Amino acid sequence: MSAVAVAARRAALAGRRRRGWLTTAVLVVVAAGAVLAWRVGPWWRAGFVEYQMLSASDIPTAVAVAPDGTVWFTIEFSDAIGVLRSGKIEKLPKGKLNVEPMGLAVAPDGTAWYTDSPARAISRMTPDGRITSFELAATPITKLNRLALGPDGAVWFADSTAFSVTRLRDGIVTPYVLPSFRPNPYGVAVDAQGMAWATLQGASKLARITPDGHVTEIDIPTRASGPSDIAVDAAGAVWFLEFRTNKIGRFANGRFTEFPVPTAKAALTGLAVAPDGSVWFGELRASALGRLRDGIFTEFRLPRADARPFSVAVDRAGNIWYTDLHGWLGKLPAERARAR
Repeated sequence: MSAVAVAARRAALAGRRRRGWLTTAVLVVVAAGAVLAWRVGPWWRAGFVEYQMLSASDIPTAVAVAPDGTVWFTIEFSDAIGVLRSGKIEKLPKGKLNVEPMGLAVAPDGTAWYTDSPARAISRMTPDGRITSFELAATPITKLNRLALGPDGAVWFADSTAFSVTRLRDGIVTPYVLPSFRPNPYGVAVDAQGMAWATLQGASKLARITPDGHVTEIDIPTRASGPSDIAVDAAGAVWFLEFRTNKIGRFANGRFTEFPVPTAKAALTGLAVAPDGSVWFGELRASALGRLRDGIFTEFRLPRADARPFSVAVDRAGNIWYTDLHGWLGKLPAERARAR
């Protein structure tokens, strides 16, 4: 299990023990129990908009936003995928209990792709809940991390157990085995040219995979940095988190730049680039979102002292969405995100 996963699991379990069943929610059962939808919130406080999960066992993990504004999220300890639309959270059944559901991305047509480690599969879910799964090679244990979509529709994902970054395209699964010893790939991003980038937590490297399958590993200047989430901006610069050394890294034109985060031991998780080029991330232990813009850090404290932001996504309007392991899905509105 990666350092990020360990920290997340500890925070999630701590929050799970503290939370009980909600009694004030309005619950609507649709299609004879096939889809659950409820309105819990939104709560507006301290400039944030938040929606609380219905069950104490629901731990929102990965998050992604569709072109139409629908917010998708995975749920630890649940057999469903979460969706926020029309002001309501829905649970779309997927059939198997989620275990560390780290990978999620939404295609231009609104379908969600996600990693399904218990099923040893990469799956696709339509907005109405129909599922298509693509089985991976059978192994005793499958540990899948983040997932990203390429401009050609290919699905890329990190597979720790196979020591690979793997591509799924036109139903064909192609693993690209990484040369480093026990590299533990975690984050994945794809640039506009179809180049896949990944972080290797066990090797403190970046991996680059060309569309024709050539793999290159690049040493990060800070050793034992534990690189985790990764994103590519509109100019092609690669941004990544250094979990163990509390830095934001940037790789562009063959050069690295590292930005130490002012808050010590923030436990950086989740990474996204906004339309204005600002870089957003979660601070798991600091109960905050962070923004890096023009070399300057700004911190946005979440409205609850026990908040544990884990994944971050930015929609087309510039709203910042995040999952909180203590049972919340939240939004920092664009107007506030751009301020300060």
